[in-house]
Amino acid sequence: MTIAKSDILQVERSRADKRFAEVLRDAVETVEQAGLAFLVLGGLASALVGRPRWTHDIDFLVRPDDARDVLAALASAGFTTEETDPVWLYKAFKDDIMVDVIFMVMGGIYLDDEMQSRSIEREYEGLRLRIPSPEDQIVIKAIVHREETSRHWFDALAILGRAQLDWSYLIRRGRVGARRLLALLIYAQSADILVPTWVIRRLYEEIYAE
Repeated sequence: MTIAKSDILQVERSRADKRFAEVLRDAVETVEQAGLAFLVLGGLASALVGRPRWTHDIDFLVRPDDARDVLAALASAGFTTEETDPVWLYKAFKDDIMVDVIFMVMGGIYLDDEMQSRSIEREYEGLRLRIPSPEDQIVIKAIVHREETSRHWFDALAILGRAQLDWSYLIRRGRVGARRLLALLIYAQSADILVPTWVIRRLYEEIYAE
């Protein structure tokens, strides 16, 4: 009996999805039990409010003062850990799944009280996850977008097209990278995504008003 290559790939993908969900649950429950604040970020978070996208990495956004404690908690739960970059990133590994412990996002974005209070809950594989608001995710993805990570741009467009947004909050949070956000919103309008013109006008005036 010959097994089709597509069937083999489907089985491998199913195993990878199961392993990812198990490690995600371990990581979430470990940090929650340690009493440390965090939000699930990255492709998983954007998929829960925008477009479905498979990801094999886990991203936690944590407060800078908590980063080492988060890493220590994961180490105590059997994760292999490393202090990858003292400026913004630590990593943890388990069963070939990587957990990025992020404590500063490009552009100087941190997990602050307002982002925490605006965060939302979504479910993934029966696990309740707290993720940044759609607005905060849009800002983050607009700022971190680069040529080699163009997926961030399209993740942000998907969120713009599907989520109910507080535009005033988006503008306020987006001031940290206003030009990037303005470019994204203008492009979104060009792609027939319903972005209110007053939002674009206000951002433009804040950036370029003399």
